[in-house]
Amino acid sequence: MNPLGPSRYFDLPNALDADGLIRVGGELSPEWLLDAYTHGIFPWPLVEEYELLAWWSPDPRAIIEMDAIHVPRRLARRCRSGEFALTCNRDFPQVIHHCATSQDRAGNTWLTKAMIDAYIALHEMGNAHSVEAWHDGELVGGIYGVAWGGMFAAESKFYLRRDASKVALLQLMRHLAARGFVLLDIQQFTPHSGRLGASTIRRQEFLRRLDAALALPVTFGETLEGQA
Repeated sequence: MNPLGPSRYFDLPNALDADGLIRVGGELSPEWLLDAYTHGIFPWPLVEEYELLAWWSPDPRAIIEMDAIHVPRRLARRCRSGEFALTCNRDFPQVIHHCATSQDRAGNTWLTKAMIDAYIALHEMGNAHSVEAWHDGELVGGIYGVAWGGMFAAESKFYLRRDASKVALLQLMRHLAARGFVLLDIQQFTPHSGRLGASTIRRQEFLRRLDAALALPVTFGETLEGQA
């Protein structure tokens, strides 16, 4: 059973369609976001002619096991090169803004202004975190997500320099493992995440593991751990 109790806003495990749509509408407030993430749900607006807030809990669910991280040889060399300086929570607002605008995403992304504002508010509360990659003092890559207990939900990443986002993701995974996190949620499987060790599990198994992770006395911390 979820240690935080039943959801105040969502009905699980019922989904409205095969893709895992749980609810349409609602609020992008910290209270709604934390309730969602701690019950295996995340927001992903439907952005076409109009912005329509939608909440999802797909089945199957993609995760990366903490003991199954795979680092391709070329990426390992890039990490060891010292090309990137890595930090956490140094500039969360710029990371999420870049996630919304880099690689031609501007005007074509689910990261609406309302979403950006909501995650920045969550960051200020201490529940959303970023890992940044810097080159010569310039922010060139990063990733952000939501943490509670031993669960981290990775949301989006960006790069302005080749491999910067991959190095940031790898550092995030090492940091989470060092801090005692047990569940890294990446929501949906991609070929790229598969090369880093991602796999999928059924939603009920994900929710079971989420409940256990939420009960752990784990925090994200203030400095990066597990650096290569």
